[in-house]
Amino acid sequence: MEWASQLCENRGLGSKMTDSKYFTTTKKGEIFELKAELNSDKKEKKKEAVKKVIASMTVGKDVSALFPDVVNCMQTDNLELKKLVYLYLMNYAKSQPDMAIMAVNTFVKDCEDPNPLIRALAVRTMGCIRVDKITEYLCEPLRKCLKDEDPYVRKTAAVCVAKLHDINAQLVEDQGFLDTLKDLISDSNPMVVANAVAALSEIAESHPNSNLLDLNPQTINKLLTALNECTEWGQIFILDCLANYTPRDDRESQSICERVTPRLSHANSAVVLSAVKVLMKFMEMLPKDLDYYGTLLKKLAPPLVTLLSAEPELQYVALRNINLIVQKRPEILKHEMKVFFVKYNDPIYVKLEKLDIMIRLASQANIAQVLAELKEYATEVDVDFVRKAVRAIGRCAIKVEQSAERCVSTLLDLIQTKVNYVVQEAIVVIKDIFRKYPNKYESVIATLCENLDSLDEPEARAAMIWIVGEYAERIDNADELLESFLEGFHDESTQVQLQLLTAIVKLFLKKPTETQELVQQVLSLATQDSDNPDLRDRGYIYWRLLSTDPVAAKEVVLAEKPLISEETDLIEPTLLDELICHIGTLASVYHKPPSAFVEGGRGVQHKRLPARAGSGESAESPDVGQSVSAVSDAPPAVIPSQGDLLGDLLNLDLAPPTSNVPPVPSSMQMGAMDLLGGGLDSLLGGDIGGSPAMGVGLGGAPVGMPAGLGAAPAVGGGLGDLFDLGGGVGMTAGSYIPPKTVWLPAMKAKGLEISGTFARRGGVIHIDLSFTNKAMSVMTDFAIQFNKNSFGLAPAGPLQVLTPLSPNQTVDVSLPLSTTGPVMKMEPLNNLQVAVKNNIDVFYFSCQYPISLLFVEDGKMDRQVFLATWKDIPSENEAQFQIKDCHLNSDAASNKLQGSNIFTVAKRTVDTQDMLYQSVKLTNGIWMLAELRIQTGNPNSTLSVKCRAPEVSQYAYQCYELILRN
Repeated sequence: MEWASQLCENRGLGSKMTDSKYFTTTKKGEIFELKAELNSDKKEKKKEAVKKVIASMTVGKDVSALFPDVVNCMQTDNLELKKLVYLYLMNYAKSQPDMAIMAVNTFVKDCEDPNPLIRALAVRTMGCIRVDKITEYLCEPLRKCLKDEDPYVRKTAAVCVAKLHDINAQLVEDQGFLDTLKDLISDSNPMVVANAVAALSEIAESHPNSNLLDLNPQTINKLLTALNECTEWGQIFILDCLANYTPRDDRESQSICERVTPRLSHANSAVVLSAVKVLMKFMEMLPKDLDYYGTLLKKLAPPLVTLLSAEPELQYVALRNINLIVQKRPEILKHEMKVFFVKYNDPIYVKLEKLDIMIRLASQANIAQVLAELKEYATEVDVDFVRKAVRAIGRCAIKVEQSAERCVSTLLDLIQTKVNYVVQEAIVVIKDIFRKYPNKYESVIATLCENLDSLDEPEARAAMIWIVGEYAERIDNADELLESFLEGFHDESTQVQLQLLTAIVKLFLKKPTETQELVQQVLSLATQDSDNPDLRDRGYIYWRLLSTDPVAAKEVVLAEKPLISEETDLIEPTLLDELICHIGTLASVYHKPPSAFVEGGRGVQHKRLPARAGSGESAESPDVGQSVSAVSDAPPAVIPSQGDLLGDLLNLDLAPPTSNVPPVPSSMQMGAMDLLGGGLDSLLGGDIGGSPAMGVGLGGAPVGMPAGLGAAPAVGGGLGDLFDLGGGVGMTAGSYIPPKTVWLPAMKAKGLEISGTFARRGGVIHIDLSFTNKAMSVMTDFAIQFNKNSFGLAPAGPLQVLTPLSPNQTVDVSLPLSTTGPVMKMEPLNNLQVAVKNNIDVFYFSCQYPISLLFVEDGKMDRQVFLATWKDIPSENEAQFQIKDCHLNSDAASNKLQGSNIFTVAKRTVDTQDMLYQSVKLTNGIWMLAELRIQTGNPNSTLSVKCRAPEVSQYAYQCYELILRN
């Protein structure tokens, strides 16, 4: 607590003897005595009494009964006594709000005291008294202190604004304190600037759409000037603020980098990391052929290396940040491998992190050094560390091809040690080496088989089984080896059971005559005696494949496997970019975005790196979370990592839609195809139970009009009157259709490239697709299926690709969609998972549709009904957004929006500001109401959205921005 932290400061003020005596009294009737002493005429006695009160409060005694007596002691010139009374006041004001009002006059008076320390003390205490009743009385003193002649008072007042904003945001905005705070950024004193930046950043975090820190080159210049002169924590605030700025071009970016670089030599590691964050972000905009770019890379290495000479906890934080930096720009530390070598006395968490970075920096130039070091680690006593070291040798083999042979011989040496856990880890990594370099190192299989009996960990057993199954034709007694595992089949872990099932099926396909009995035994164990659904399903699939079409089974099970990638544990690029923007924070230690661990996620902004110079990308807003490009421009992820896509698409009801489907022209005959040739039902020879499609979870049942709105209430005056103003809308523009983007690249779909977009034409939703054949063979038999989704989108008919698709040919198809398919809430809400089948394979991808597709044509609400509905929807369901760079007047905006079924119910003009009141109805019956404020001459508009399903509001805003800015 703030009062406790200030106690030490106060005890040193002029007290020649120790204050410990105040903490030792435990007399009865103490409160009564203290009351008498507090009202004494003698100043010394009064001060002693207040010290006793503070001591009692510090050890947890309730001395709130003395509130009026302590407050009376505020009227004093003694700074020490005043500080003690203020400490007391901060602690008890919340429990005694009515009494706290008594202190207001003293605050006002103290804010005009000739001593700046007292003025600052008064304003600091005001910020700490979190009582609504008295905040409005404190506005005037705060206003004076913000413009005080003494910088110490101004810097204290700046922080007070942030505290006051946390208590009553509306009051701070109404009183104009935010504008005063912005003015303080131009203050002559660097500490005032730093505190103003810190306060504005704090407020902006809790109000992401407020655009408080409107950074421009002039402001940035002021911040950079203040950076050299303020305290270390002030520097951190300013650097963090600079990191949120996006320079206009590479010259401005270089100029900022040059002025931030000296911070790299600061003694405080937090300042160093904040400076690294700014430089890493702005380097994105520098051309790589620039001399300064190379200089900057060289300058970044020494401060990062210096961080590793700190104590272990700081080392760990530095290493977690370096891990991100090395993934983004390995060239920074490529010559610094030795500093990451493990020391004998490093704690395990530092050792493991160093090991990870060593692998990331491993290259042909230093691999010999790295391998010698790793082999040494593999003989350590710490089991976890040894395991990680053995894995690291395998990762080196996969990453640096020239070192593979040396790595394999090192692993064989380790296997010869016969240390159980070393052998098991070695077998796991050798399996991966086989996958990376097929037909190269299989000569070591005999050595591996010798160690079969010592394997007791599921991962090692599964790896060994995979090796035996994959290379069964090279192992004479492969059937005996696999049979030995089969004896305890039910005691094995699922991982081993699945691997054993696949390995025996592979063995059967390679040596059918000798292993028929073995394969029947394992299929029977997997399908009839197992409770595990994954194992049963895989068993049934193999059984059906083998019994109906052994040739197809061979093609499926013994298909050529793709090579495994060099780095399997790299952080996904967009997440890495976001984490680089959070260097020096908890996000960079967790390697998770703040939204993953900040509770509620309110006020958490997604950040991204600026576009590289000359890339043609927009270097606009750094806030990905608010970006509309998520809807249209960004290439969608192919198969989300959660692994839910395949499972859900396999469980789709693949029968044709039967009811509530819009009429389709006769040329499109109904009868959607089963993408999996019979589906799981026929595969398993029976019906698979499944729960019916669940209702969409959008805050209760889809809502139409609020109850009781049949006869709208008569409304007089105020809001009601504005609906008699502003009138009809002229001719409407057509609805906006986003350009096609690539949804499925050819490399992920065996040569088939799919790009597409969505459109609403004549009241019917369409998905417009382009299929391009980049393979060497002809493609035919196209079909499409959607997974369950938030709004029940489903194909209204079969996919019509009428002619075979020849190599290098592209065909465009428009498929009408219905909204009567199965519903399941998706994340994000507008995510759509799609399966496309052709004669080659079934391919899966996901894309995001603009929610404006679902805006229906009968979405114009009656004015009175609009008014009643707006009042009826709770105010907490209202969301506010800023639409930037929209240069339309209100009529043009209204026409444009009506083209996408966003209807203007009424218009009102106040001074130079037009307010459009608009209604939208979605296909599932949900209504959204909006107020769009457009100021003449201002490119930024404000959008307020109210909806009974508030999760839809964010997507509505994205549609508004998409429509108005295109």
